[in-house]
Amino acid sequence: MTWTVVISIAIAVAFKFFMSPPSAVVAWYLSKFALHPKLSSKDVTVTCNGKHLEEEEKIRFIDSFNEAAFIEEYWIYPGNEKLFLHPDTKVAPFIISVKRGKNVVHFFVFSYDDHVDVVKQYKEKVVSYSLRSDYLQKFTVAADTKSSAI
Repeated sequence: MTWTVVISIAIAVAFKFFMSPPSAVVAWYLSKFALHPKLSSKDVTVTCNGKHLEEEEKIRFIDSFNEAAFIEEYWIYPGNEKLFLHPDTKVAPFIISVKRGKNVVHFFVFSYDDHVDVVKQYKEKVVSYSLRSDYLQKFTVAADTKSSAI
């Protein structure tokens, strides 16, 4: 009887230690499910129209992507994934590719004058959401006019 109490107290203490809010384990676990994750510029490749961005431009682009304000998530119904991945617009997307374990996650970034649409594709799942970032909104306009930096 006393061993069961001692073991249950030890399990409760261990559970409390790993699930307390300041724990790094909790932060790591929650970051796995983040809709808009923070990306590291050294782990990603950014392309637009088949051309890779220069290292300095890539770092500024990823920093602006990380600091962008989340606006809303768009609901994607089964069967409509291709409408989000390849919309009928003249905007050429920036494609951010990130390797997470065995899987590759692709972010398609469509910039407009008033917002930025992001379509996140990983495995067979597609998620779409909207951001606000002045730099990203202006960056695509500059890229469309053949200017590489702002």
